[in-house]
Amino acid sequence: MAAVRQKPEEYNMQKSDCKICRRFGTKLFLKGDRCFTAKCAYLRRAYAPGPKMKKRHGQLSEYGKELMEKQRLRNWYNLNERQFKNYVKRILTKRGKVENASASLISSLEKRLDNVIFRLGFASSRAKAQQMVSHGLFLINGHSIDTPAHEVKKGDTICPRPQKMKKVIFQNLPNLLKNYKTPSWLQLNAEKLEGKVIGEPTLEEAAPPAEVTAIFEFYSR
Repeated sequence: MAAVRQKPEEYNMQKSDCKICRRFGTKLFLKGDRCFTAKCAYLRRAYAPGPKMKKRHGQLSEYGKELMEKQRLRNWYNLNERQFKNYVKRILTKRGKVENASASLISSLEKRLDNVIFRLGFASSRAKAQQMVSHGLFLINGHSIDTPAHEVKKGDTICPRPQKMKKVIFQNLPNLLKNYKTPSWLQLNAEKLEGKVIGEPTLEEAAPPAEVTAIFEFYSR
């Protein structure tokens, strides 16, 4: 029986993180600290994985370009297809009511709790932050939250649970975060390991590695 061919948008990116960066031709910083060292596979092999003789050199179609932008941003925020699509569709339904659809999408993604943990420097990658949140290591305004997709709001205070402070992952963090610079919409007390949401994320500061308007076109087809 012949195998059913998957559609490009359904292709499951179960490759290693380094291969994802090489495939999309962009450093997505998926492996945390390793991405800033000479061990980074993208720095050593900045071309798509696979046999060189099989590589395609032709130009991508418009659909192919939009798909590539979508995959870049989806992997950047470490989301599966269903999660990412829901965020985009939500913005598309009110596209005429928002001033800047691209900024609205990025703002929603930036305010995810797992991304905030990453932006505060508590985790070296979004994947690690997602895992830490799922394990219930953090409090928001004194309440335990274990949902990575939880959307933070201005005024929210985020910190590790006191019972978890003895974990190795938190032991040296205060020293590592002394000179750490957070985005302007977040405030960090490195000594107390406490973060606070003091503003709204912007498209410019988030600097996503993708053309967001192309992603809307992809899902509008």
